[in-house]
Amino acid sequence: MRHRKAGVKLNRTTSHRNAMFRNMVTSLFKYERIRTTGAKAKELRRWADRLITLAKRGDLHARRQALSIIREKAVVYKLFKEAGEKYGKISGGYTRIVKIGRRPGDAAPVSLIELVTVEKPKKKKVTKKKAKVAVEKKKIEKDKSAADKKEEKTEETEKKTAAKKKDEKPEKKSKKPAAKKTVAEEKESKPEKTKKKPAAKKAKADKKEDKPVKEKKPAAKKEAADKKETKPEEKKKETDTAKTEVTKEKKAKEKQAVEKKAKAVEKEDKDKKDEPKDKAKDTKEKK
Repeated sequence: MRHRKAGVKLNRTTSHRNAMFRNMVTSLFKYERIRTTGAKAKELRRWADRLITLAKRGDLHARRQALSIIREKAVVYKLFKEAGEKYGKISGGYTRIVKIGRRPGDAAPVSLIELVTVEKPKKKKVTKKKAKVAVEKKKIEKDKSAADKKEEKTEETEKKTAAKKKDEKPEKKSKKPAAKKTVAEEKESKPEKTKKKPAAKKAKADKKEDKPVKEKKPAAKKEAADKKETKPEEKKKETDTAKTEVTKEKKAKEKQAVEKKAKAVEKEDKDKKDEPKDKAKDTKEKK
């Protein structure tokens, strides 16, 4: 009895059997389908399912466990890269076995084992007419939404303006009676002032009204006023002339000083030139 003994012997030793299935699993993940006998294919399914579950887990320990079974590193890389996309939605049933027939020679039953690829749901093709209708519907919906927004904005603005007008009207009404009261008070106060005027002030007011209009200033006074106006201008001119004379005198003095310095320098140069000649004459006389 074979209690708690999984797997098939296939008339091979354990080392031979393990090596054979390691090679078969690597070629299955490399080419995605293999042709072999039925018994070997059923046993190979167990190995393949175990490796795909490791690849779906995808951590470092699972990768090392897969490398201990699969012979090629490139196959492990491919398996771990594509396992999540291909078999992420499926839990089990990663392989498919198809019986082909019998092998010529020994008439052994042959079967094809291959990896199952999950097909994505195809998108329904949309005809041109339906696409145009959909586009037109979207445009109509956009126009409706834009019109609704405009109406909402206009309603809001109207409400705001109405509220502002209501707030402003009572203020204006409250201001008007105050102004009327001030005018009435002024009218009441004016007659009181007129009543209190003494007789002397009334007489003075009458005299002012009887006085003739003053005549214009005579020409003499105008000339005096014009002279007064011209005086500051004449003073300015005098001060300007005095300043110019002072500057001219200063410039003349500076020129004289420069000329004296130049003459003194020329004399010194002549004296220096005459000194060697006098010395030469003195030496000749001494000799």
